[in-house]
Amino acid sequence: MIEFFRSRRRTAGRRALLALGLCALAGTAYGQTDRPLRAGDYIVAVVNSELVTAYEVEQRVERAREEIRRNGGREPSSAVLRSQVIDSLIDDRVLVTYARDSGAKVDDAELDRAINSVAANNRMSLPELRRRLADEGLEFGRFRNNVRDQILVERVREREVHQRIHVSDSEIDRYLEQQKNTAAAAIELNLAQILVPVPENASEAVVAERRARIEAALARVRAGADFATVAREVSEDGNRANGGVIGLRPASRLPDLFVEQARDLKVGEISSQPFRSSAGFHVLKVIERRDGQAVRVQQTRARHILLRTSAQASVEDATRRLLELKRQIESGQRRFEDVAREVSEDTTASTGGDLGWASPGSFVPEFEEAMNRLTPGAISPPVVSRFGVHLIQVIERREVELSAKEMREQARAALREQKFGAAYQEWIKDLRARAYIEMRDPPQQ
Repeated sequence: MIEFFRSRRRTAGRRALLALGLCALAGTAYGQTDRPLRAGDYIVAVVNSELVTAYEVEQRVERAREEIRRNGGREPSSAVLRSQVIDSLIDDRVLVTYARDSGAKVDDAELDRAINSVAANNRMSLPELRRRLADEGLEFGRFRNNVRDQILVERVREREVHQRIHVSDSEIDRYLEQQKNTAAAAIELNLAQILVPVPENASEAVVAERRARIEAALARVRAGADFATVAREVSEDGNRANGGVIGLRPASRLPDLFVEQARDLKVGEISSQPFRSSAGFHVLKVIERRDGQAVRVQQTRARHILLRTSAQASVEDATRRLLELKRQIESGQRRFEDVAREVSEDTTASTGGDLGWASPGSFVPEFEEAMNRLTPGAISPPVVSRFGVHLIQVIERREVELSAKEMREQARAALREQKFGAAYQEWIKDLRARAYIEMRDPPQQ
C-alpha cells in the first residue's frame, strides 16, 4: 500500500543489484550500437542512437514464453507476443538514453559491487564470469557498460517518477476520513452498565419510578460508591453478578446507542445522565477501550536482504541464491545481519538490512504481507517485489499510538504508492514521445 522505501530511504545512491541469469549475459542489455550484427540478424528498430535487433527480440520472446508457461499463464499469439517484446525493448532503449543524458553517475566502486553480485548470483568467480562472457561472444567492457546502464536507469526512474507524483492536503483529508470510518468498526469497548428495565407500554407513573431509581443509582456512583457494587444491587441485566461488566467486544457487536453514548467517554468515566432504550434506562461506565488502526497500530521492526532485478534479470537465480543464504543463516553458519552487509543491494546494507520501526502500510503489499506472517526471529522465503527479491526477518513488534502528523505522513505515502503505476506509465509515454524511433522492415528474402 505504501512505498516500500519511505521517503528518507529514497536516495540517489541506492544500489541496484543486477541478478542477471546466464541467458541474459550474452548481451541482450540496453546499448547495442557497438555490437556487430550476427549472421542472419537485422535491425528491427532504431531508438535515438540505439538499435533493437531481431536476435535479441527472439531471445526476449523465448524468455517471455518460458515465464508464461512457468506461471501457468495463457500465451498470446506469436505476433502479439513479438509486438509486446519489441515495445518493451524500445522502452529499454528510451530509458537508457534518457538516463545517460540525465547527468546521473555510477562510480566504479558501486559498479564493481554490482558485477561481483552478478558473478555470485550465477555461482561463479569473477574470472569465471569473464570466461563465460567471452564464450558467449560478449566483451567484458561492453558487459560492464550494460550493468552501468541498468543502474543508471533504476536510479533515474525512481527519481523522475516520484517527482511526478503529487498528493494534495484534500486527498489526504479524504483518505484519513475513509480510514476513520473503517477504523470505527474496529474499535473494541468493554462497558459496564446499570440497567433499570421499563416494561413495554408502561404507564407514566411506572416510567417515572424507574427513572428515579436509575438517577438514584447514578447519584450514588457520583458520590463515590463503587460502580460494580451499585450494579449488583440495582441492575437487572444478565451481567449484574459481574458488576454489570459486558466484556470486551467490537463496536459492531454492541448496540449503536451504547457506542454513541460511550463515544466521548474516557476509560473509567461514567455517563453524565441516564439514557433510555427500548429495554429501559441505562448508565454506562467505560472499562476498556481499544481503538482502531487509525489511532493505535502495531509496528514491526524488520531487516531484509535485497537482490535487485531488472528487465533482463533472472528472478530464479536471485531466489536460488537467497534460499541458500537462508539455509546458512537458519543452520547457524552465518548471521542475517552479516549476510545483509555483504550481499544486500539496498542502502540499509551497512546497518545489516535494518529497516527500522514501520507502521502498517509502510511497504509494498507483497513485502508487508510476507512480513506480517512472520513471528519475531523467523525468516521468510524469498519474496518478489517490484524492487527485486527479498529475504525478510522480523526482529520485534510493538504497539504505538500515532500522532496526527504521523497519520498524515502515512496517508501521504499510501496515496503516493497508489499513484506510482500511472505516473510511471505517463513518464514512459512522455519519454517515447520525445525520442527518435524508427521501425525497420525485415530484409527481403
